[in-house]
Formats: sequence, structure tokens, C-alpha cells
Amino acid sequence: MKNAFVIPGGKVFVFSGILDVCQGDDGLAAVLGHEIAHNVAHHAAERMSQSGLFMGIAMLAAFALGIDPGLGNFFIDLAFLRPGSRSQESEADYIGLLMMAESCYDPEAAMVLWARMENEEKGAPPQFLSTHPSNHNRLEKIRTWLPEAEGKRESGGCGITAGYGM
Repeated sequence: MKNAFVIPGGKVFVFSGILDVCQGDDGLAAVLGHEIAHNVAHHAAERMSQSGLFMGIAMLAAFALGIDPGLGNFFIDLAFLRPGSRSQESEADYIGLLMMAESCYDPEAAMVLWARMENEEKGAPPQFLSTHPSNHNRLEKIRTWLPEAEGKRESGGCGITAGYGM
């Protein structure tokens, strides 16, 4: 399985199948930076606080309109929760990119990683049905963030330690 995730409290899980996509330390740093960024940005807490509000709205709407509560939940999920989740994923991409660059990993590796993921996930559902941005959109955003990430890497003194461990 080509996946990684983080749970509240900071535990990061990386399935071995994603290692082929990472193809090295820099690619793995992109994955770990992204997952750690979810915790740094408190995304799980945001989702938990929003879910109660949206569930209440869905139940009230279902009662008022006389529709199945499951249908109300479906529309709330599609209209609010999934776009919010995609926004959190983009935020984690951004924070993770900067974190990996500050840790002296090559931020270009994030571009390569998401390009490989795009090739791996041919036939994925359209973005509006997903909790994650499309890999194409991720690549476009990361491309715009690369100069900032490169600046972080350069200002972090990474050139000093680049020769060690080789």
C-alpha cells in the first residue's frame, strides 16, 4: 500500500509500499514533513471541532426538510468537509515542504514525489469527490512554493553539513 498518515499525538505511520515512490531520503522527508505538518497545524482537532457543528446542521436540515439524515450528511460532506480536508492537505504540503527544506533535504524531491504519485494513481476519482487535492494541483502549488523552500534550505546552513555521511 502506498500510504502514510499521522494520528493525534504525533505517531506517524508509513506503509512500506510508499518507499518505492519516495526513492530515497529526500522523498521520504517530503512524506514525513507532510505528515508531521498535519500535527503541527492541529488538523485532527480542527476536523473534530467542525464535525459536530456540521453533523448538527445536517440533522436539523434533514428534520426541517423531511429528508433522510444520511443524504444531508452526504451533502454536508461534499460541500464543506471534503473541501476543508483538501485545504488542510495543501497546508500540510506547504508546511512540510518548508520543514524538509529547513532540515537540509532537497525540496525539489517533493515535486518528484508527487509526479510519481500522479503516475501511480491513474484513474483516481475527481478532486471534488476526494479528501485530497489532485496530484496535479499539488504539483502546481509546490512549484510556486519552491523558491521560498530553497531560500529556507540555503539560509539554514545546509551546505556546511552536506558532505557528512556521504
